[in-house]
Amino acid sequence: MTYVTRRTAIAATIAATTALTGFAGSAYAQDKPILRLSSVVSENDIRAEAFAEIAEAVSDHFDMQVFNGATLVNQGTELTSIQRGNLEMGLIAPQSIAEQIPEWSIVTSAYLFSDADHLKATFESDVGAQLLQMTEDAGIHVLAPVYFGTRQVNLAPEMEVMKPEDLNGVTLRMPGGDAWQFLGESIGANPTPLAYAEVYTALQTGAIDGQDNPLPNDYNMKFYEVTSQIVLTGHLVGFDVLAISSELWAGFTAEQQEALQSAVDTAIEKSTQRHLDREAELVQFFKDEGLKVYEPDRIAFRDYAQQKYLESEFAQSWPDGMIDAINALSE
Repeated sequence: MTYVTRRTAIAATIAATTALTGFAGSAYAQDKPILRLSSVVSENDIRAEAFAEIAEAVSDHFDMQVFNGATLVNQGTELTSIQRGNLEMGLIAPQSIAEQIPEWSIVTSAYLFSDADHLKATFESDVGAQLLQMTEDAGIHVLAPVYFGTRQVNLAPEMEVMKPEDLNGVTLRMPGGDAWQFLGESIGANPTPLAYAEVYTALQTGAIDGQDNPLPNDYNMKFYEVTSQIVLTGHLVGFDVLAISSELWAGFTAEQQEALQSAVDTAIEKSTQRHLDREAELVQFFKDEGLKVYEPDRIAFRDYAQQKYLESEFAQSWPDGMIDAINALSE
């Protein structure tokens, strides 16, 4: 079921359930369900503002508490925390999902999505319904994909990078996990895992040569202070998924489900546009800060990366025809 049909189904049942839940409503008003949302984003991140907007919008229905900066559960444990009943909501990286559901590795592959619109169209399609059913079966109900920018390569050394071979031997920080590390390999670099909070110091001391992140992240973390250039590889349309426990979701009334889904849709749509606007602005900002910002041969990067993925063990788990179906949605 796509987001559109799922929301229509929710709305259609609200009227039917109102009479039945009238008595419970008075008690519910006094004891709203607590929804703790854990995310890794910093407080000045656009997504943090979106989460605050969601919490405010659903305040009549839920006591939603937002914990950013991985202050509630550690980064990468959001998925299992929800599954174990230790967390209600989380911002989950698709790479984490792929560790449990190998088919999801397809959405972590380089150069799959062309832009944010292609990402959204995919999750609203039959392909998206198939992916969402997989997470539902694993106890995770996905509310929305959350775009946070297209990943670019950010380097400290002054060198020209025009093709993947130019990154040979370059130590590129990537998040931990096989999917993330392979992403680094797929663009020609030598990936190494490192916690996000440690990247600035590692760049400053020369422990790593570079890192990859969307431009807003580079700005928020001030990586531009300790690097010399940004190579606009555009190798991954970055997104996480905002998710909630499937069991918890199923226990909500239709009115509660509609309130939460509507708040998420509105806030995430606004967040996506703000990210796109910010990315465009930051190119000039980084240039003004003295960084070289340029586009390499993206066709060479895309061809190299796609070949690496097709030859990898990741591709073996991709559902038949799914990559073609996703590609068709961008045409």
